Parts: sequence; structure tokens; C-alpha cells
Amino acid sequence: MSTKAYYPISEIGKGKVGFSKTRSIIEAAFYGNNVVKVETLKEAYELAKNSPGTIVTDMPVKDGETFGLPSDAKVLLFNDGAVTGRYAAARRIKGEPGVDEVKLDKVVMDAVYKTRWKKMYHATCFVGLDPEFMAKAHLLIPEGEENLLYNWMINFQYMSDEYVKMYKKSQPIGNGNEPDIYIFSDPQWAPVEAPDVDYSCLSDPLTLCYFDTNQNCAAILGMKYFGEHKKGTLTMAWALANRNGYAACHGGQKEYTLPDGSKFVASVYGLSGSGKSTLTHAKHGGKYPITVLHDDAFIINTDTCSSVALEPTYFDKTADYPTGCPDNEYLLSAQNCSATMDEDGKIQLVTEDIRNGNGRAIKSKLWSPNRVDKIDAPVNAIFWIMKDPTIPPVVKLKGAALASVMGATLATKTSTAERVAAGTDLNALRIVPYANPFRTYPLVNDYEKFKKLVEEKNVDCYIVNTGDFMGKKVKPADTLGILETIVEGKAKFEKWGNFEDIEIMYDWSGKTGDFTPDLNDASYMAALKNAMQNRVDAVEGFATKKEGYDKLPDEALDALKKLVSEC
Repeated sequence: MSTKAYYPISEIGKGKVGFSKTRSIIEAAFYGNNVVKVETLKEAYELAKNSPGTIVTDMPVKDGETFGLPSDAKVLLFNDGAVTGRYAAARRIKGEPGVDEVKLDKVVMDAVYKTRWKKMYHATCFVGLDPEFMAKAHLLIPEGEENLLYNWMINFQYMSDEYVKMYKKSQPIGNGNEPDIYIFSDPQWAPVEAPDVDYSCLSDPLTLCYFDTNQNCAAILGMKYFGEHKKGTLTMAWALANRNGYAACHGGQKEYTLPDGSKFVASVYGLSGSGKSTLTHAKHGGKYPITVLHDDAFIINTDTCSSVALEPTYFDKTADYPTGCPDNEYLLSAQNCSATMDEDGKIQLVTEDIRNGNGRAIKSKLWSPNRVDKIDAPVNAIFWIMKDPTIPPVVKLKGAALASVMGATLATKTSTAERVAAGTDLNALRIVPYANPFRTYPLVNDYEKFKKLVEEKNVDCYIVNTGDFMGKKVKPADTLGILETIVEGKAKFEKWGNFEDIEIMYDWSGKTGDFTPDLNDASYMAALKNAMQNRVDAVEGFATKKEGYDKLPDEALDALKKLVSEC
């Protein structure tokens, strides 16, 4: 099996794999006499359906039996309180400089103790959908949080007969030394003064998301938003994959089959709202057969360049799919949306962001009829999606160091999927390495993985700007046309100004306007130079912040400084 659930007596003990202090605190809670195992999706559905506050809509789940749900299952809606997005500030990563694991372990120890008075539910799923990579994940969560339990089980792969058989035949990860993933969650938790518990170790006074990713365990406290549980689980899987030779990818991947039968595999990386899902699922007017791996979470084997999806479903913003949209027939559940009565007296979802800015739904894999769990063909191209107004709609990066460090300094804007501090400018550019704010290991690990893909595996690397270019809106037709032109082998890149390692394409299919950079415009060149200098500053910051935990090799900084000098 892929991860390790059972141990011979000789392998149990202090200092052995799977027996860190943090993991010992968390895993033991799963065996309490107040714990009830939820074995099937039908059980989870009934628990969520009957949980106080659940809105049982009159919208049927399409082909629910396909996923182990009752034939008459309905879309369930549950709304959180004031927090309706991810909160990265609450994350604490064991092993990072400045993280007091002694104090944090006691916080978790006390939180586990207090759940003894509660009925706890234990659910198990698979993360990773191919025998090449499958991890078993466990969630423990209290009574009253049945919707979180249900959403977690439908978001990841429930233990169907098919996948249980697959798992038994799957390859052991890390030579069989990687333990199962264990996540302890108590959304009802709040810090209360207690002996020997010091909350000064928290980065947020009211919530905590604590990861010991080297031992595949985590504690999520005081956090009701499902996205914390989804991304918390993926965080563990990405770290697990990274340790074992994979590039962790927060993005989308698709495979094009060209008229001559050849394959082209494109990976796009961006935060929520960047366009990664739109680009991933675009059918390009039926020009070529397309298969989709996923639009949010996958991994790339850096030796074979094949790719594996980590989850079967889609956790999408509902604002993109108004009430009555045909796509909504594939909904399994929804959260942070409103509801109303239609003309027939039936309860319908109000999917637009009227209630709050991040209505979400889980859609079944049936929504994408061309969906696959693995793409065997090697990845051909990486696209960093940025919303940097100084960068043209598309440029091509030459050199592995530059290609990777541009991913490490990916510039984008904050989306409504995130909870941010008051006063944050949502239009300001910020650096999010590899579009993955969920990394729990040194940044150099990602840098080396993507560099290897470009340097050793001949993967091409591009930047696409899906925002605006110096005041001109880059439309979806432009970005899709750029992809088509590259995929079809018709792209003509040429030298861009004084840059030796960046090339530009001026024409593409479906171009909507003139995006030619004016290199004689002093204000533009100053803005471009400033944007490149911001990346230099970011990499220099990596070398000093957190005691250099995220320091990148000198070659990465040199590649960026060269760009600044060429502006």
C-alpha cells in the first residue's frame, strides 16, 4: 500500500518513523471511545443532511449512486459565519524558524483533551488517484460539523471498492516508510486559559492550522471554512509528494491530441481567480480532443514527467455559475451561498456572491466528461499565470534558472477566496511562489523540481498575463488563442528588446487588440524595471527572512538581476 497504516511491534517507538511527538498527540485521538467511524458516503450524507442549520435544497445530485450516495440525494447547503475564505496567517509549520513546537504541541494536546466530551467522527479517504501515488488520509472532527465531514469525503476519493483494490496494488511511497495522513480538526475550539498552555505561539489569537508535514499530520483549530480542510489535506499530500521526487502543483493540467496523433501537455499555475480553471477546462471550440487532469491539485513525476491528480472533484466559486446555469446540475454540495424559493415552491441555490464574496460548491467529476486521473504523456509546457501589468500577454523564458525563479516570484493579485487583514489592497501585486501559498517546506525544493523539468526534461516555460497590459485588458480569447498557437506549433517568438533570456510573441489566434510594448516609452520601461526589481527584492528577502529558510541558489538571484540590468 502507498502509505503505512499498520506497524510491526518492532517498528513502534520513540525516534522511529511515524512517531514524532506531534503525531503521537494527534493520532492517539482517533482511537478514543468517543470516536465513531463514518465508513460510507451514504452515512456522511445522512449526518450532514440532518445536521442543525443544513439547508436541504430541492436540487438533485446527478447520478449520485455513481459516487456512493443515495439515489434521491439532494444538494446540501451550509453557511459559515463571518469567515468565508482561507486564512494563511493562522498557519504554523513545524520546523520553520520561529515556530515554537513545544508550545504548539501543548496547545494541540489541550485541544484534543477537551474533545473528550464530544462525539467525534473519523473518516478516511484517498489523496492521489493512481497506483503510482495514493496516500490514505484520516480526518477527526466533532459532532455538529457534519457538513465539513461530508464535504471532505466527497472532495477527496472515498473508499469505493474500485479505489480500495487500486490502493492495495499501489506503489509504496518512500519505500513504505511514509505513514498515513492524520488531521485533527475542531472548528468549535477557542483559546481558553489552561495550566501549562501558552497561546503566544499562535500567529493568530483565535485560530490555528499546525502542520508537522514530515510526519504527515496536522491540527486545524477554530476554523470553520471547508477550504482550510481541503487545502490542509492537499498541503500534506504536496509535502509528501515533494519528498519523494514530485513537483507539487497548485494549478491545472490538460492534454491536447493533435491531428497527427501527437500529444501536447500543458500545465498552468495561478491562484484562485487567475483563470487557471477557465484555461484548464476550455474546449477550444472542439478543435482537438482534450483530456483534463485537474484544475487545482496535481503532481508531476520529475523523472518520467507524467502527472497524477490528487482529488476527483472540483471546489469552484459559484459566482461563475448563476442560478439556472446548466453546469449546476453537477453540484454535490454548496457553502456560503444564499437560497430562495422558485416559482414551484422548491428551494434553489442563489449562487452569485450576494451573501459574501466567496460562495463555493463541490462539483462532481462528471462535470468534466473528458476527465482523467493520470496523464502518462510527459508535460510539454509550463505557464506561469500572472497579473503583472508590465508583462505582455505572453513571453517565453529561456534558461532553467530564469524559468524556475520566475515561478518562485509569480506576481498576482489577492482573490476573494482568501481572508486577509483589514486594509489590504486587493489590487496590489504580491509574490506567491509557484502560485502555491500552501507550501510547508523550503522554497528551494520547488525551485529545484521545476528547474529540473526545464533543464533536464526540456519542458518549455512561459508567462501569460491574464489581467491587463499597461491599461489594455487581456481577454480570455487572447489567452486561449495564445495557448492554441503554441500547442499547434505555430508560435513565433523573437527577441524582446535587450533581454537575452526572454522572447516575445506578437501575433496569435484570436488576438483582440494591439499589445505591442513601447520600448521607447520611458514610463513603461521604468515600470518594467521596477517590476523586475521587485522580484530581485523578493528573492533577496527569501535569503534573510525566517533565518534564510527559503533562500534560493545564487543563480536564481543572478538571473533576475540580469533582467533588471537589461531594462
